[in-house]
Amino acid sequence: MQRNTLTVLSALITATLVGCNSDSSSIDTPELEAPVQVAFMPDIHFHDVYGDFQDGSFQGLYTNASGKYATIRTMQSQMESTRLFNENYFAMIAALDDVVERGIKYVALPGDFSDDGQPVHMRGLVKIFDHYRETYGLEFFAAPGNHDPNKPFTVAAGKSDYLGEDGKKQRIFSRGKDECVDYEGEWGIIPGEGDHLDTICTEEVQEWGYKEIMDILGTHGFYPQEDYLYFETPYSSDEARNDYSYELATEEATYDKRMFEICHQGTGGEYKQDGYTNCAVVPDTSYLVEPVKGLWLLAIDANVYKPKDTLAEGSVSGDDFDGSSSAGYNMMLTHKLHVIEWISEVVKAAKEQNKTLVSFSHFPMTDFYNGASEEIEDLFGEGSHQLSREPNDDTSKALAATGLSIHVGGHMHFNDTGKKSYMIDGVQHTLFNIQAPSLAGYIPAYKLLNIRPDHQIEVETVVIDKVAGYNELFEHYAREHEHLTEQAGDDETAKANIWNKEILEAESYYALTDWHIRELTRLRFLPSDWPLEMREMLLHMDGDDMLIMSQLSTQFTVCQLAKELGYDIVNCNENAVVDYEQFQKDWQTATQQAQAIAQQGGFNLEEFAAWNGEELATDFYRLRNADELAFRDIEEAQLLQYELLSRELSEFAGTVDSELGDLGEYSVGEVFRSRFGSLFVILEKFATGQASDHFLIDTGQQTLTDLKGEVKRDILKN
Repeated sequence: MQRNTLTVLSALITATLVGCNSDSSSIDTPELEAPVQVAFMPDIHFHDVYGDFQDGSFQGLYTNASGKYATIRTMQSQMESTRLFNENYFAMIAALDDVVERGIKYVALPGDFSDDGQPVHMRGLVKIFDHYRETYGLEFFAAPGNHDPNKPFTVAAGKSDYLGEDGKKQRIFSRGKDECVDYEGEWGIIPGEGDHLDTICTEEVQEWGYKEIMDILGTHGFYPQEDYLYFETPYSSDEARNDYSYELATEEATYDKRMFEICHQGTGGEYKQDGYTNCAVVPDTSYLVEPVKGLWLLAIDANVYKPKDTLAEGSVSGDDFDGSSSAGYNMMLTHKLHVIEWISEVVKAAKEQNKTLVSFSHFPMTDFYNGASEEIEDLFGEGSHQLSREPNDDTSKALAATGLSIHVGGHMHFNDTGKKSYMIDGVQHTLFNIQAPSLAGYIPAYKLLNIRPDHQIEVETVVIDKVAGYNELFEHYAREHEHLTEQAGDDETAKANIWNKEILEAESYYALTDWHIRELTRLRFLPSDWPLEMREMLLHMDGDDMLIMSQLSTQFTVCQLAKELGYDIVNCNENAVVDYEQFQKDWQTATQQAQAIAQQGGFNLEEFAAWNGEELATDFYRLRNADELAFRDIEEAQLLQYELLSRELSEFAGTVDSELGDLGEYSVGEVFRSRFGSLFVILEKFATGQASDHFLIDTGQQTLTDLKGEVKRDILKN
């Protein structure tokens, strides 16, 4: 039987209208007898820095601080990645210690608990989880992310940026990669050339698929345990659901019984439509667990590994599938529709049995830019700033229609709260998406949910600041920096692209992650994310220049200014004679106006000169990643100056087409006001969304209340 996707979704919405997410007076008392605390830690990206290559292929670097051999990635690669690879090992342990100290017993892992599911690192992760379970009674509930696994089945893999002897990069790959095609036996060596160390070939760095990851982490959520009061999957039988037993749940939760058909165009099986091709059977690890009476945790496998259109019949390998990074719930609705239907069934059952239901998965269910997505796309371009990962509004509506109220997501490494309410056939459905930050970046934190029996959930963001061992590996980075500096020689550009050695003076893990966002902005985000004319303005301006530019009225074009200042810029066909004397007069007039505006705001122009464009860009990413938590790292006076600039520029946002063409057609003031007007609109939205630090959700009343205990600053709000 074929089923049209839109028809199924329509039926799904209709089926959940009665009694789900509606008037609070009809809600029964939950079965939950006492508050339960659950810690949510997505995006740990665990890499075992003291991992043991069991085949003996790689020993690592001897570390004086620990007396152990370290298997780590380079600091350069860390500063160019959206996550740390090494120090989050120590941060995860610090976070688990914090959980133990608070008396919490349940830890949910909304995906990317590993950094690509390599055997050497997965063994280390499970060893730590086992220790905390056996020593402190912690229970872990894992849901997979796009890094665990990278593909549904094991694939050859490796990295070229491990840190080797003398500060050089060490290549380590598994059999099947181009770097390791000519070796035999358990492991091998491919001789290096020039500055390259020998390449190490070992199966320890292949990227495991679902089966291997489920097997090694099976006791941490993926499979039923005797202590669980209930466990089911989308593939459980009615018998197992109606007359629960551990034995039957175990029998029905095996890997081979949690498979479904997926096609290039959409969900297969009973949903398969005419014309669907390139189909394969793949695993899905979604599950529902009741760890304590009355609380249901819904772990949704939101990975969608779409078969490539080149998939042939017969044997299937992991390389036959696209990655899951940008798929998320937009593609869940088309390619894993049976899981969406199952979610609706779980919500209905939870209501009937008075269970408190909290869902989690790796991917967000609502937008995560506080409504700034359109402005971001207009300013930076289609698909920029990870917009391809954002669920569209129709997707959020379909998810809200299942009846889900609470969802905790990861993937973005953002701290954020989304609230989406929809009136569907006269019934209001509200979906709260709690976007949990990563321990592997700025700001390092986890979400703590205090789940109460009265339909209320208190959400606290726990920042991990002090981390024992965070600087244990710094001795190796110091040697790396020496090597990179030696390589760069007199090449000033090459030297400018090396990470800042001052990072090694960071006095805490928190300070290290702040260095990370600053260097990531300098080395990656600014060069790759920002339009060229904006980047050039940022890199050549201080805050006083920006306030002056907000008042500048001149015929001087961007190309003329670039020519006068002696730097090249694309899209310039400017050959006109430059009247720089007139520009200086225009600038002086604008300076006087800017000084007056600064004084009206309680500042002087010199105070604006205390920060520059690169700092503004860094604060943009601080606010994007950390939401209101970023206020702790941005001076209040500077925030107020941003607010003043926002007022001066807001009316000009988007007044110049984002596709500029010949920059000689626009004056400097026009381009600046349009671009930076849009930028400050985005900053305002980043800073003034829903409460995301400490707040209370009432699922009965469908409300969210800020519990921070102080009035939230309306920074950047016009």
